This record gives sequence, C-alpha cells and structure tokens, in this order.
Amino acid sequence: MKKIIFTLAIFLGLGLNNTWAKGNGAQNSENNVRTIKSPRFARPLIEKWIEEYSKTEPGVTFQIVKGSANQEDIDLNVVSDNNDNINTNGINQVIYFGETAVLPITARSSEAARLLEGKHLNAKKLKQLFFLNEDFDEDVKKNKAFETIVVYSGSNATSVASSFAHNFGEESSSFRGKRISGDDLFLNTAITKDPLGVTFNALSNVFDLKNRHVKADLSIVGLDLKKDLADTFSNNGSLDDVLQVLESGKPSEIAVEKVGISFSNTDEVVNRFLQWVLENGTKYNHEFGLLNLDNKVAQVEIDKVKNTLTAQK
Repeated sequence: MKKIIFTLAIFLGLGLNNTWAKGNGAQNSENNVRTIKSPRFARPLIEKWIEEYSKTEPGVTFQIVKGSANQEDIDLNVVSDNNDNINTNGINQVIYFGETAVLPITARSSEAARLLEGKHLNAKKLKQLFFLNEDFDEDVKKNKAFETIVVYSGSNATSVASSFAHNFGEESSSFRGKRISGDDLFLNTAITKDPLGVTFNALSNVFDLKNRHVKADLSIVGLDLKKDLADTFSNNGSLDDVLQVLESGKPSEIAVEKVGISFSNTDEVVNRFLQWVLENGTKYNHEFGLLNLDNKVAQVEIDKVKNTLTAQK
C-alpha cells in the first residue's frame, strides 16, 4: 500500500510540475512577445530586423502588427519626425535610426507626365503644383498647366504627406486635389488610374528594391537640380545613387525626414532590441531605401538607449 501511495505521489507531483511549467512557459512566452507597427515603406526593413535579431535572441519574439490595432497593444511604432505623427500618436520618446526621402511622382507615359515634361520644377513651383495657397510669387502663378493636374495625397497618420508638406512650409491639410486613405502605396495605384494624377512617395515605394530602379509604371517629376544631379533624380537614376547624393546634401526640392521608433514605455527586452537596431540593424537601411543618419546624430541615439539600459540594471 505504501508503495502504491508513494507512486501516486510521484505521479501527481510530476503532473503538477508539468502543469506549472506549461503555465509558466506560456506566461514567459507571452512576456517575450513585443509588437511593432510600421508604415509599409519601412516594413521590409523591420521584417529584416526581426529575422536577424531572432538569431541573436531566440527566446524573444517581435511581431509586426498589420491593420487596425489598439494602441495599448502596440509596444513600438515606426514614425517619421514630424509634428502630425507626434500629436497623433502621443509619443513620449523616439529613437531615430535613419531618414526617409520623398519624391514627387506621376504615372509613366501619362498625360500628367507629358504636361510636366521638361518643367524642371524648383521648390516654388512644386509648392504651387501641390498646395492651395494664394501667396505664390507672380512668376510662379503664370503656370496654367498645373490647374488641370490632380494631386493625390495620403491622409493616414503615418503618411509621408506631413513630411512632404513641412518641407515646403505647409501643413498636410493644405494639399490640393484628393485624399487617399490607407497606406501610401495606394497613392501609386491612384495615379496609375488617373492620367492627370500626380503624388509623392517614400523612396522604397518609388524604386524597385530588387533592381534598384524606378518602378516600371512610375515616373519621377523633373526637378530643378544642378546638371550633375539631374540624371540621378530621373527615371534613369538608381536608388543607390539617390541615397548617396542625399547623404551628402539635401536639395530644398526633396523632402527628407528622420525615421524613428516611438514608445511610451520600455523594458529590458525592448531596450536590448533598440540597442541592436542602432548598432547592427542600420546596416540594412540602404538595402531597403532609407538613408543613414549622420554619424554624430547616430551616436547620440545609441547613447540614449545605453543610458536607459544602464539605469534599469
């Protein structure tokens, strides 16, 4: 009888231990899952980070949240450095990891492309083309071709519309034409369906990331740039040439905005990921159409995360 009771005790003990382990394991697994929300122009880069980081921290899982999600269920947000995003998302802290550039585009071989051919638009003319404003210089007002062109702009909080507008001293509410909800990739679809449509988009939405050239159905609007730069910012240019030029200098005709990861709260898991991003993840920026930060700025961001990690120990 004692032997039977002893055997039952061992059996029950093992069962309880297994139950506890499963419960504790599930809890640990849940605690080691972190969520990231990102606009589509940065999503391939974030996916690459997650893939590479999992090799160094196999016990931690980062997941991209797609579609609508409650803000409280999101640990990290990828945002551009503009006031619209900051106000909308209620950002407490941001760690910057790169920059995005925004180019004006239209559909290749469209009526809009024909009307804009050879115009070589400077900042003033781009402002007239895209925005509602009565305070333009007299010489700019004379361009009547712009009146027939339809502007498409993004209305999503994560759209690069704010970055593009702020570059010209405007608000995103000042765009002419039509607003497109959802991801900025839908702007490309809109102009391919409207022969008079023009828009703008981040480099990773303008260029094919594999062949490094402008997507076959898109055309970059001609810009008033120095002769040695004009070919780079045309349909003949490559993504890598554009990135190299913009890291050396930023023409006023091209909107360039810092991109970062925003968060309201962090823990050691998140901070270690952020440190990895700044020290290892940024080497993939060019591959996915983003510029690198200036070295001094990048070091400031690295120090931010290191200081947070040190404070938590």
